[in-house]
Amino acid sequence: MVQPHRIVSLIPSATEIVCELGFRDELVGRSHECDFPADVTDLPACSQPIIDTDASSQEINLQVSERVRDAMSLFEVDYERLAELEPTVIITQDQCEVCAVSLDIVEEMVCDTIPSDPVLVACNPSTLNDLQDDIFRIGMALDAEPQAEALISKIDAHWTELLNQTASLESRPRVACIEWIDPLMVSANWIPELIDVAGGESLFGTAGELSTRLEWDALKEADPEVIIIMPCGFEIERSLSELEPLVTREGWKELSAVKNGRVALVDGHNYLNRPGPRIIESTQIVMEILHPGKFDYGHQGTGWIPLEV
Repeated sequence: MVQPHRIVSLIPSATEIVCELGFRDELVGRSHECDFPADVTDLPACSQPIIDTDASSQEINLQVSERVRDAMSLFEVDYERLAELEPTVIITQDQCEVCAVSLDIVEEMVCDTIPSDPVLVACNPSTLNDLQDDIFRIGMALDAEPQAEALISKIDAHWTELLNQTASLESRPRVACIEWIDPLMVSANWIPELIDVAGGESLFGTAGELSTRLEWDALKEADPEVIIIMPCGFEIERSLSELEPLVTREGWKELSAVKNGRVALVDGHNYLNRPGPRIIESTQIVMEILHPGKFDYGHQGTGWIPLEV
């Protein structure tokens, strides 16, 4: 009889992948951020942030910058709890030390404290293709290659459907995706590709590369037709409370997107910044924002809201 896996996922997107592959019942632990599907919050959290995540955007950035400069982790792992859970598979990431527990930390932890000798899986989602690679990598670790291939095919079919819907659009709005408010940062990684699929033109950020800071003058000069504000890790209500440093800047009200009422606020915690199976819903959200009246998947009011400016 095949023994069930004992899976600990330390990255929210991987938790969603594990559940989509049919292994929810074999999850025994999660990260502090893993919250979808909703019942995974019943599992013990094996990590927590060291920085004060209730601070302002500017203060969070300062804390992150200081710890990264000093080569210090942003997360604390509960080694004792992990050892008690006796995982056979631990999933983390090797893409962004700010986003989740890094592979280096997990490798050190496994060598020193985990007697169950778990298999380590490191996700590295920088592009849409990388998401598919991560799904297959997780599937291999769980002896579930057929389920992984089926999920990849399902996502491919949805993307093809969305691409077919946007391919004949007469206009492709010029878009600025704001990933952090203070300091101003623009999205990269898979976001430029997602914008393209959704029928837009991403003005900033390069597919496959990390997100970068953006000078205010550069945003004003580009004068985007649409601005999508999607702070990483923030749901809509939290983002609303952080907007002042952006909307009070000199020249904000003169931007075309602002004057034309084409500024949108997206749930950056659950969508866009989370490269898991809900990347399809994220693309639909952007389609609704970029092409109002043409696409309506029912995400307005939950996944995103128009910003009253």
